Amino acid sequence: MLGAWLLLWGGLALGCRGETAFLRRADDSTGRCTYSFTVASPVEAACPDAGGVPELRAELANLAARLSRLESRERGTGGSGPRGGEAGGARDPQEAAPAARLEATYGELLRAKARLEEEKGRLEREKEELERRLESSAREITRLRAARCPPGREGPGREVLRAPVKAPRWGPQPLAYQELQSERTEVPASRLLEETALGRPGSEDSGCGELVWVGEPVVFGRAESIAGKYGVWMKDPEPVPPFTRETTWRVDAVGTEVRQLFQYEAAEQLARGYPAKVHILPQPLESTGAVVYRGGLFFQPRRSRAVARYDLRGETVTAEREIPGAGYHGQYPYSWGGYTDIDLAVDETGLWVIYSTEKARGAIVLSKLDPETLEIQQTWETNIRKRGVANSFVICGTLYTVSSYSAPNATINFAYDTATSTSRALSIPFENRFRYLSMVDYNPAERQLFAWDSFNMVTYPVHLSRL
Repeated sequence: MLGAWLLLWGGLALGCRGETAFLRRADDSTGRCTYSFTVASPVEAACPDAGGVPELRAELANLAARLSRLESRERGTGGSGPRGGEAGGARDPQEAAPAARLEATYGELLRAKARLEEEKGRLEREKEELERRLESSAREITRLRAARCPPGREGPGREVLRAPVKAPRWGPQPLAYQELQSERTEVPASRLLEETALGRPGSEDSGCGELVWVGEPVVFGRAESIAGKYGVWMKDPEPVPPFTRETTWRVDAVGTEVRQLFQYEAAEQLARGYPAKVHILPQPLESTGAVVYRGGLFFQPRRSRAVARYDLRGETVTAEREIPGAGYHGQYPYSWGGYTDIDLAVDETGLWVIYSTEKARGAIVLSKLDPETLEIQQTWETNIRKRGVANSFVICGTLYTVSSYSAPNATINFAYDTATSTSRALSIPFENRFRYLSMVDYNPAERQLFAWDSFNMVTYPVHLSRL
């Protein structure tokens, strides 16, 4: 529009003279658009001088100035001037470069977002897979726990875990071999068991059987002082008046002069921590092997291989006898230590002592004792290494051992049957809830195990089955 207007104006200005004017537009050396007019002289073939028509030159100068201002205004406002309004006009390189960078950055951000979305999707899939596996593991744990037969629920097809291999009589197996045996989880089954009511607490059935299940521990009391980190607690399965089956006894076994025997009227009184009476023994006992049976406390006097009977009514020692060759004060303890060289036990058949000798080379020796005179009635030498087990107890004439005193999921790992003089490997689950088992004894009247586990006095229900 501007160029057409200028041509029209120039034509009108020069039309009266009959002169022809030419308009030319071009970029100068700096790239700026310039307009120039050419008027041919009708009378002169050549210019005699640099002059011209003064009026025309002034008008042309004025037009050039106005044109320059208009061009500047057009560029500043981005309007459709002569340069900006051309179709297909080239963009300024300085303006195009930032736009290109912005477009490139935006594209990179979009690609990064896509990658993040893809990673988020992958993590979501992994989370779903982990949740599925966790749920599956929880179901499996529930199934395995349900598979542990509680008292009175074994089916008639349950098998005895026994290896029908007679134990060698020449000596114990090496410790490494014994530990390997204790880790076995399956052994051949030889017979089917008929369910009995032997494992139910309070049952009056006097029949005997084999241990097939140990339940979860039940806490009855807790020792509050360091002297009770390990100890022994028990009830008399065959009490004499004035004591009853509810009378409970306790000894805190930490210390060099352990002489106090606490008497409680019932286990509930023990839980409250207030004894009915405190007996002071005439000589200190050693370790956690003591038991109460037929009105007497049977214990090992400190630093001796003897066993003594303390009469609970008369409060005197009525019998004391050495166990020939028995190790003592740390020679043949259980794996947890504690000077547990001599351990006493009670079952349906009477009083037992568990120990080892130099002749047995560290293997467990089991002897039956007369509860009045402490005379040894019969002895069995097993092939179970005493230092290789955490503790032991006797049920119906069979010695059972615990694999570990600290592992939370230990097992009853060996059994030695005195009736057949044979041993077998077992894998009956046994829980060490507090990770420091220092005493385990069987109470045949209650059909339960009594145990001391790191300050805690606990019981375990058991189930027995017979052939």
